[in-house]
Amino acid sequence: MTRPAAYNSDIIIVGAGIAGITVALELFEAGDKRRITMIDRRSEADFGGQAIKAFGGMMLVDTPYQQRSGIKDSPELALNDWHTFAEFGPEDHWPRAWANYYVHNVTVRVHDWVRRRGVKYLPAVQWVERGLYTPGNSVPRYHIMSGTSERLITKLIKALRPAIEDGHITCLFNHTAEGFLQAGGKTVGIQGATVRDAQPFEVHADTVILASGGIGGSIEQVKRHWRKDWGKPPAKILNGSFPANDGHMHSLTQEIGGQVTHLDWMWNYAAGVHHPQPSFEGHGLGLVPTRSSLWMNHKGARIGPMPLITGFDTNHLCRVVAEQEKPWTWHIMNRKIARRELAISGAEHNPLLRERKLIRFLFNLVTGDDWLLDKMVNECCDFIVAPTLPALAAKMNELTGEDHVSAETLERAVRKYDACLERPKNQRNDDQIRRIAHLREWFGDRLRTCKFQKIMDDKALPYVAIRSHLISRKSLGGIQTDLDCKVLDAEGVPIANLFAVGEAAGFGGGGACGKRSLEGTFLSGCILTARRAADVLLGRD
Repeated sequence: MTRPAAYNSDIIIVGAGIAGITVALELFEAGDKRRITMIDRRSEADFGGQAIKAFGGMMLVDTPYQQRSGIKDSPELALNDWHTFAEFGPEDHWPRAWANYYVHNVTVRVHDWVRRRGVKYLPAVQWVERGLYTPGNSVPRYHIMSGTSERLITKLIKALRPAIEDGHITCLFNHTAEGFLQAGGKTVGIQGATVRDAQPFEVHADTVILASGGIGGSIEQVKRHWRKDWGKPPAKILNGSFPANDGHMHSLTQEIGGQVTHLDWMWNYAAGVHHPQPSFEGHGLGLVPTRSSLWMNHKGARIGPMPLITGFDTNHLCRVVAEQEKPWTWHIMNRKIARRELAISGAEHNPLLRERKLIRFLFNLVTGDDWLLDKMVNECCDFIVAPTLPALAAKMNELTGEDHVSAETLERAVRKYDACLERPKNQRNDDQIRRIAHLREWFGDRLRTCKFQKIMDDKALPYVAIRSHLISRKSLGGIQTDLDCKVLDAEGVPIANLFAVGEAAGFGGGGACGKRSLEGTFLSGCILTARRAADVLLGRD
């Protein structure tokens, strides 16, 4: 039997994403002399985890950007919105506590921290998750980092490099944690194996911090923990996370008595498409759905009675899409709508923002983005273009291999919508049009929302259809922690020497966001919980 490679450390951090990096950097920059070992299943090329590819939006409260835009916000207002959207139950003491901690601390502890790192936010604050049947954000709070989160992660890793190079921090990439080492009722390390050749290893340390992400990278886990009130999960769900985010550490934590809560609280997206260059099976991209398109079922009929439109309640969109007969839906538009409104979440498909070419980025918001549309039409199997609606219907059926879409049904729905747009404003009796009007009242949304654009418009053709599936993303539930980020057992007692931060902890308390997120609580939640854990380890209050 191969003897395990043995490492001695003072602190182990399982996971080298933004939460793990933030803990390590906080300790290093505070002058803490304890040795740190970071363990991650992925390679060094993936240092930074999901955050390296994220768009970079954060839900912040009462910031200078809001104040300059005339937005009157406060922690009290944000907390009221949070509680309404979250729908916490009576047992959710720690999620509530973390929600309160978030709204009162995120601006100082995340916004100011990010700005000190030399990363700016775009001046236009976005208004997302306004709420539909359940009220959401009362005011705009979504702040987008210039350079996307890639810029922030790059800066954090650069700041961490000196500690790695001098041996203060050891990074074990391509290493999988397979269990906790325990002695005297305490957690004293991690045992596992290398990914490539399954060579065993052990790391002994006084403190273990779990920063290992959620369950969204395992579609099996997503389906297993599917919300019961949503019925059966769709047969096909795309993967918008990393396969390594499979809840492995959640299970190991439960084995030693740790409490894991609310794994059925998930933040999935209702409109995902296949990645043109997939890195793993089922790899998907999350669309920001176009608002002026019609969201149709597999037959080409408009989903209703309430039309689907993004920007109000992502949870509702996911539930309605999951209820459809087939696991895909369609977005019907023309080229003018697509080039103005189409967006894909993440840094990869937002190069102008990623590279901080902000003038060109803003110009494209106003005039349209041919690059993104043409790239997806040429590379992604889910994008279809045709000169007529009958031709579009034929291509839609060709893509699915079934004659589900009736050209007559499709054209009837489009004509009915366009006819409503042709009426005087005070006679447009369509909820999607009413909500577009509401969206366009806010400057940030008006930039990327067409002005009541008809679909059957000869000057705006050809027609575009996008097939989409539900796509996994974030886990809103997770390992339960107190406000010191200490992992709790079933009795609510901290497990000695064991901490959890970021998505692994459900962004605090095993479910700080509740059933819905106000959006932008993920990157900021990782930083906030990680900085809090560092405070506890450093003895700072």
